[in-house]
Amino acid sequence: MVKVRVWDLPTRLFHWLLALCVIGLLITGNVGGNAMVWHFRLGQAVLTLLLFRLLWGLVGGYWSRWSQLPLRPSRLWTYWRGQGHPDDSVGHNPLGAWSVFAMLAWLLLQVCTGLMSDDDIAFAGPLTTLVSSATVSAATAWHKGWGKLVLLALVALHLLAILVYCLRRRPPLLPAMVHGDKWLDSTAPASVDDGKRRGLALLVLALSVVLVQWLMTLGNV
Repeated sequence: MVKVRVWDLPTRLFHWLLALCVIGLLITGNVGGNAMVWHFRLGQAVLTLLLFRLLWGLVGGYWSRWSQLPLRPSRLWTYWRGQGHPDDSVGHNPLGAWSVFAMLAWLLLQVCTGLMSDDDIAFAGPLTTLVSSATVSAATAWHKGWGKLVLLALVALHLLAILVYCLRRRPPLLPAMVHGDKWLDSTAPASVDDGKRRGLALLVLALSVVLVQWLMTLGNV
C-alpha cells in the first residue's frame, strides 16, 4: 500500500466550510426574521467559497483540478457497468464528480437568485435594484421554492451516497477529506500541498473576497 496526498489543505477547508455554511443557510432561511441578516452573510460566504473553488480548480492540487474530474459520459457509463478507471479510486469517481458538479452549480444558482430576492418584509438582495420587479418576484419564488427543495434533495443524495459507499465496505471517503491522504494499491500522482501552494490559496481567497465585495456594491451604483 502506498500513501498519497490526494486532497490539499485548501480543498479540505473549502469542503468543510461550505458544508457548515449550507447548514447555516438552511437553518436561517427557515427561521426568517432577524436570522435573515445571517442568511445574507452566509450567502456571501458561500459565493466567496464557490468563486475560490472555481479558481482553485485551475491552479490547486492535482486531484482538485477541474481537468481531473471524470465528467465524460463514457467514463460514467463504464464506471456504472463496473469497469472503472484506475484513477476512480484516487480522486473523484465519475458518480462523485457529477455529484460535486451538480451541487456546486446548484449552490451558485441559489446564491445568484438570493442576491435578486426580496421577502417584502425586512430583506432585499443587493442586486434587486438592477433587475425588473418581475425578475425579483421570479427569483424570490425560485429561491424559496424549487431551488431550496432541489438543494435539499442534492444534499440528501450526497449523504446517502457516502452511507452506501461505507456500507459496501469500500475504502472510507471522509478520513481522506480530513487528513488529505489515501492508501492506494499502487502509486499515483500526489497533490502538492506545501507552504507555497497554501500561500497561493490565500491569494486566491483574497481575490475571491474582493470580487464578491465588489459584486455586492453594484446595486448601489
